[in-house]
Amino acid sequence: MSTPAPKGTGSITPSDGATYARIMGVGGYRPERVVMNSEIIEAIDSSDEWIQERSGIKSRRFAAKDESVVDMSVEATREALTASGLEASDVDAVVVATVTHPYQTPAAAPILADRLGIRGAAFDISAACAGYCHAISLASDMVRGGSARHVLVVGVEKLSDFTDPTDRGSAFIFGDGAGAAVVGPSDTPAIGPTVWGSDGSQWKTISQRDSWVDVRDGNLGWPAIGMAGQSVFRWAVWGMAPVAQKALDAAGVRAEDLDAFIPHQANMRIIDAMIKQLKLPSDIAVARDIAETANTSAASIPLATERMLREGEVPHGGLALQIGFGAGLVYAAQVVVLP
Repeated sequence: MSTPAPKGTGSITPSDGATYARIMGVGGYRPERVVMNSEIIEAIDSSDEWIQERSGIKSRRFAAKDESVVDMSVEATREALTASGLEASDVDAVVVATVTHPYQTPAAAPILADRLGIRGAAFDISAACAGYCHAISLASDMVRGGSARHVLVVGVEKLSDFTDPTDRGSAFIFGDGAGAAVVGPSDTPAIGPTVWGSDGSQWKTISQRDSWVDVRDGNLGWPAIGMAGQSVFRWAVWGMAPVAQKALDAAGVRAEDLDAFIPHQANMRIIDAMIKQLKLPSDIAVARDIAETANTSAASIPLATERMLREGEVPHGGLALQIGFGAGLVYAAQVVVLP
């Protein structure tokens, strides 16, 4: 039997997308409960001084027991929509970056969309601490590709649910929160090319200790997230500054052109090392929210962005370099125009 020839009578009409995309507005939500290092140290036989010296963390926020990633996302989204001058009905797609939604399925995004009255596309992505930068890249491509006009991006984590309070290497690191952004069309370039990648050979350095199958078969209880701190530190310190530089180069921007550097809030020493390697001028505002929020994974960059804009630390319309990196190991970076 011969292979049939295509009919050749029809052709696909291309999508009519925007020439460029931009972040139109951001919002943030920080849970009410503030947890100081003094509440953490007894269970891990540590001290406030040791935690601050090792990570720069002084406190973090923990969500209430009945407060979900969707609940936190709703609050952050409301702020982002207000800042964007839009209504929920203007949103065509919802992308949620999280690794702490407690359901394998369904995703958090459709539930969030329903709470907001949105019936557009809705899906989660799992890229850990790089999730927000991944989601911004996807949203930009969606707007430019014509599959959506306005995309809601949320980075949200309830890491307190996945933290072993007795693990000396990770109990003090994590916090909870949500950050949101609305991405829409732009007349000028406002989201630079994304430089991203992964090194799956090191996946065990940051991971859920046991798979759900292990938990089921071994009756192991709740699977907390563990981390090989020194391995992660070395990878981030020596591997992520070159990625950030590539993002600058891809955007055609010099370090001295930046108004802000907003890295993932993983460790204050990592941030300091990256500043040094990138040779950032002293007049550039640098996010150091980790001191009060700890590591909120996918939420850390949008939370820092929202605070810096709200407090007037950075200018609206300024250039910011943002980079996320974490479990996978995965990373993503891009230069953006601040909303």
